[in-house]
Amino acid sequence: MDRDTEAANQLTSDLCALRIDRGAGGSRRLRRGIFGVVLVLVAAAAVVLYLERGQITAQEVATIRPTVRRSIDSPARAILSASGYLVARRKAVVSAKIQGRLAELDVDEGSWVTAGQVIARLDNADLQAQIEVARAGVQQANADLAEKQRQLRLTQGLASDGVVSQDQLQAAMSRVRVAEAALSQSKASLSLAEANFQNTVIRAPFAGVVVKKMAEVGESVAPIPPGVNLSTSSGAIVGIADMTTLEAEADVSETNIAKLRRNQPAQISLDAIPDHTYRAVLRQVIPTADRTKATIMVKVRLLEKDENLRPEMSAKITFLESAKKSPGSASPIITVPKDALVTGNGTTAVFIVDSQKKVHLVPVSIGGEAQGEAIMADGLAGTEALVLRPPSTLKDGNTVKTTN
Repeated sequence: MDRDTEAANQLTSDLCALRIDRGAGGSRRLRRGIFGVVLVLVAAAAVVLYLERGQITAQEVATIRPTVRRSIDSPARAILSASGYLVARRKAVVSAKIQGRLAELDVDEGSWVTAGQVIARLDNADLQAQIEVARAGVQQANADLAEKQRQLRLTQGLASDGVVSQDQLQAAMSRVRVAEAALSQSKASLSLAEANFQNTVIRAPFAGVVVKKMAEVGESVAPIPPGVNLSTSSGAIVGIADMTTLEAEADVSETNIAKLRRNQPAQISLDAIPDHTYRAVLRQVIPTADRTKATIMVKVRLLEKDENLRPEMSAKITFLESAKKSPGSASPIITVPKDALVTGNGTTAVFIVDSQKKVHLVPVSIGGEAQGEAIMADGLAGTEALVLRPPSTLKDGNTVKTTN
């Protein structure tokens, strides 16, 4: 019996040793599954972050191509200097066409006006009354003409029956012609009254700036003769100048006038703006001299203007030789706008946009300046797309969107 019991216990022990532990294997599979899900989520988050980063860095920028020139004009030499003043080629002293009292003034010095804009009005109550009188006269002339025409028709009927003579018929016809003439005169009087009324409205003859106000509301104004200037314009209302026609006038000695010709290049510097020089060309040499000063007036047209220029500013005009091409410049010269340059840490670079809309910061060397642009000594081939006015947040490798 004891031997059978021991055998049974031994068999039970052997069976327990052969049992498979299913709990441990299930835990491993669960851990592997969770680890795989975590990897998938991390990969998905990385993709989303990459896409979002690409969208954030895709800034909108303007691009420009470098300019390739075959040669650069050599610096021009100054040959003559003269002093003068800025003047507006198109200017006017505005006055009324009729005499009257100024009832309204809508502008002041410095006001910008457009062509045809109402700038002032005269007192027009009496002229309005004249218009009403003229209209009544037209109505009366119309009624008189209608009556004369009615009498003519009656006379024609009686003349056809032989009741009245031909002389009476001719007299009736004459009265109709007189009435017609009276009607025409009344209409002309009405047109004159309306024209005088319109003359009380003063309009700007062209677009420009009011440079001087010469009358106030309540003052009497009158027509002024042509050729007066701003200082001797009694009776005028305002002076207007077209700032887009500013040019320089200067007196040149008779002995130097032979050095100048039409379209001679020049530079203009102003005492009021000492840090800037304006490009200009000689527009006209007045064909008569001033015998008292032995000088000839010249007029120089400005090629560039800005809001700082004002009429009557003193100006120094420097006339230059015609630009000559520098010899031996066979290789092309590449220039880029200064707005495309990025400077920092003692270096100069530009952002280049590739075909994938990515920007690359490329160092360049500056070899001078020509016509307001930087000459590239090294770094560019001339066919690149450069970022114009790159934002401070733009970095090498960013993706951009070009606006042109």
